[in-house]
Amino acid sequence: MRANYRMQRLFVEDGLAAGRAFEASKEHFHYLANVLRMEDGGNVLIFNGRDGEWRAELSFPTRKRLTLTPVEETRPQPKPSDLHYLFAPLKTGRLDYLVQKAVEMGAGVLQPVLTQHVQGKIASLDRLQANAVEAAEQCGILAIPTVAPPRKLEDLLAGWPQERRIVFCDEGHGSQNPLPVLSAIEERRLALLVGPEGGFSDEERALLGSLPFVTAIPLGPRILRADTAAVAALAVLQATIGDWR
Repeated sequence: MRANYRMQRLFVEDGLAAGRAFEASKEHFHYLANVLRMEDGGNVLIFNGRDGEWRAELSFPTRKRLTLTPVEETRPQPKPSDLHYLFAPLKTGRLDYLVQKAVEMGAGVLQPVLTQHVQGKIASLDRLQANAVEAAEQCGILAIPTVAPPRKLEDLLAGWPQERRIVFCDEGHGSQNPLPVLSAIEERRLALLVGPEGGFSDEERALLGSLPFVTAIPLGPRILRADTAAVAALAVLQATIGDWR
């Protein structure tokens, strides 16, 4: 069932069930009462990543309190996406964009990876999680991706479960078309690895190329920025062997 994009959607922490009213957070009170100027009897869509999506009715017991009451389930909770997205951190503004687009494109796990040429850093996992929630609210996604702590590339690969294939974007690949390479992959448990602005080092490319659970793909004839490469790679992977099929 596709999302209803005409109604406001909010992520909440509370458990959701018909008739189980709860008080809105200060942030949601301000947004619904002061920004949107909603009144008693208004409706919004709410979700918590566990109990599906619900239409909730607003009520104001006092001028400074807001209660949300789930009325009916509009969509059941889907299974979380199994696609892992591994990425080298970028500078803050572009990192926010990258995380939001990865969520929109169906990533289920967000794993920052520290590489030799990495230029950005993860200052706050809470900020990454907040960006993931915002993207889910805007795009009708019900399963909130997991945000993992940053790990060095070598450490991540050393303990990697070999039944999950890593597809990595290789700017030095000898071809331009990723589709034949992706179409030949038989595994359905997948991870996508996108490197930093400076690309992977020669040592990192050699390490990745030596591992049996890693597949390199090109991304066309042009050099792409890391955040653009992320969206392009997620799109071709989802269309070829992911959940767009």
